[in-house]
Amino acid sequence: MGWARLLVATAQRVFCARRAQHAASRTSPVLAVMALLCLTNLSHADVCASASWNDWNTFAERYVQADGRVLGSSLQADHSTSEGQSYALFFALVANDQARFEKIWRWTVDNLSAGDPGKQLPAWLWGRAADGVWRVQDANSASDSDLWLTYALLEAARLWQRADYQTDAQRLLANIKASEVVSLPGLGQMLLPGPLGFVHADHMWRLNPSYMPVPLLRRLDHQDPTGPWGEIAKNTATLLQQATPKGLVADWLGYRGTSPETGIFVLDPEKGDIGSYDAIRVYLWAGMTSASDPLAAQVLASLYGMAPASGSTGVPPEKVNVLSGSTQGGGPFGFSAALIPYFQAKGQPWLAQIVEQKARQSMAKAFTERAPEYYNYMLGLFGLGWADQRYRFLDDGRVKLFWESACSDITH
Repeated sequence: MGWARLLVATAQRVFCARRAQHAASRTSPVLAVMALLCLTNLSHADVCASASWNDWNTFAERYVQADGRVLGSSLQADHSTSEGQSYALFFALVANDQARFEKIWRWTVDNLSAGDPGKQLPAWLWGRAADGVWRVQDANSASDSDLWLTYALLEAARLWQRADYQTDAQRLLANIKASEVVSLPGLGQMLLPGPLGFVHADHMWRLNPSYMPVPLLRRLDHQDPTGPWGEIAKNTATLLQQATPKGLVADWLGYRGTSPETGIFVLDPEKGDIGSYDAIRVYLWAGMTSASDPLAAQVLASLYGMAPASGSTGVPPEKVNVLSGSTQGGGPFGFSAALIPYFQAKGQPWLAQIVEQKARQSMAKAFTERAPEYYNYMLGLFGLGWADQRYRFLDDGRVKLFWESACSDITH
């Protein structure tokens, strides 16, 4: 929007606001209606397109470089990950931040996919090597990041009328389907965490439950109805039903084939029975899934254990043992933010209120005293952005964004 249009819209809004104040002072219902009509007649494109999401702006100023590279997502100094790029791409969409969206995606393509995501899935790790050269450090991809990148591109293409994003998304999706999807005996189509290193010779496959958000799979199924995405969503719900004996999910799981037609979920051979920094996202995705999705109730029913695990202190545990149900430590504020949608969806609004208050206070304090860790802030953007109704996932996986409709007065 040009500056002239912005000034006109701003002046019009000031005029309407003053009319509303005048109506209130006169206690006149006629004047009040006129003021309301004045306000609602403002152009959404003029007034609302510039609505600011302060939490995203703060994150972007701290973690997103001018060239679109996202910092802080790796424990290694001077490294970036495809996860950081994918989450930031989604949040740029939620914020209607088209300029940053473009830069984040272009940096991802140029540096993680060698310029062509249709031929090379984004490498999960990039940074400065021991010899001082900046380059890909691990070329294996992370399928959750690949899904989020594809999803953000599809929705950006739809909402911003960008045919180039649609093309990129379709090519990336085809690559994911060819490289990261496998058929498991007795289960069916499933998403591997990446192309390499997750299939063992003893008929064991390693899976990450947090890599498969149902809303994203619904959107991919809408885009590619002959693909495996709907089946993967169903099998994700099956995973959560069969591998959560205490209503708690592990960071990683194994699936062992017992015959060409059968298999069982088992403890992951490397990570064991602990649910923590990966698994917290499973509750987040479950809470954000549309209530009208056919799998929503089943998934939530499977994940019943986090309420009793958090209720006694009001703080989600940092770690849970999924076999015994025992807990360890208090989770950081990002965990609290992640559980806001979950507790709301479970019909536990008081718990949602407790974790939301903690998340808001802790995130504000963290940025006042020091820059919070990237992952905490990312979870904060997901949970608090959802609480502020900046986005909602529809039952077909499309995202409904606050800037699409009436002006939002949200300023968190």
